[in-house]
Amino acid sequence: MKNSNSSYNLLIGILALAAIILVILVVGYIVAQDNGPKFIQGEAEATEYRVSGKVPGRIEEFRAIEGSRVSKGDTLVVIDSPEIRSKIAEASAAHAAADAQRRKAMNGARTEQITGAYELWQQAIVQEEVLRKSFERVQSLFDQMVISEQKYDETKARYDAACAQTKAAKSQYDMAVAGAREEDKAAAIALVDRANAAVELVNSYISELYLTAPADGIISDVFPKVGELVGTGSPIMTVQDLADMWFTFNIREDQLHSLRIGDHLTLTIPALDGREVSATVYYLRARESYATWKATKEIGEYDTKTFEVRARPDAEVEGLLPGMSVLIKQ
Repeated sequence: MKNSNSSYNLLIGILALAAIILVILVVGYIVAQDNGPKFIQGEAEATEYRVSGKVPGRIEEFRAIEGSRVSKGDTLVVIDSPEIRSKIAEASAAHAAADAQRRKAMNGARTEQITGAYELWQQAIVQEEVLRKSFERVQSLFDQMVISEQKYDETKARYDAACAQTKAAKSQYDMAVAGAREEDKAAAIALVDRANAAVELVNSYISELYLTAPADGIISDVFPKVGELVGTGSPIMTVQDLADMWFTFNIREDQLHSLRIGDHLTLTIPALDGREVSATVYYLRARESYATWKATKEIGEYDTKTFEVRARPDAEVEGLLPGMSVLIKQ
């Protein structure tokens, strides 16, 4: 009797286990065959600008913080650079020296120099006149054979020297009156031009100490702290342009359903209370990473590749921010 009861209980247990397994299989099948709505999820993205400077220095001041809305041209960062201040002083001093040289070349000799050269010229004329008269007397005596030939030669040499000295003094006076040579003036002007170029270069660096917003948008990231040293081209802030936004989806090729560039999509944005917006596909390209491949079956007949799809909203979506989820109903 006991054996009969044991066999009966075992049979009941086996039937109960089979029933449970059957129920699980049925429920699993029903869930697998669920015909409810299915969605492909993506997210909103926006154009980002990196704010960076051309000159190294320390962050002196931030005039915008993360989350701040800014307009194009707003000053965001002030950089302190002692090296630039030094270069400004150096360029200014070089410009002043070059300009002084130019004025000197253009103005010519001072009045005192011209007067001095004139007096030397007049003195040479008087000396030449005295020696001319002496030479004429010696010439007359030499013609009469009263003096020796040596005395005549000595007097003539002194007279010739006086004539040469007069010409030299006249040349010095003319040079003082005329001023610097044209070549010297051109060289002085060139020095000023070079100094002006150096000043303009340094002034362009001054503007790089005040970094401005490249577009209207919102500050999404701030990397350094006040007082930290930043190098040339180091990113300091990120500005997101909310006027240039789009939606990005990663879709397996078996779910594309002949999607093409130019197609219109109806999208749902959960963060905006499920608001529906229309968008147009403008980018469709296969992802390059091998990790986007997926087998269609356990023992796959083929592998499906993932495509990146981008769609731009047909109209501005108020309240839309980068990172918000977007859904496509299949």
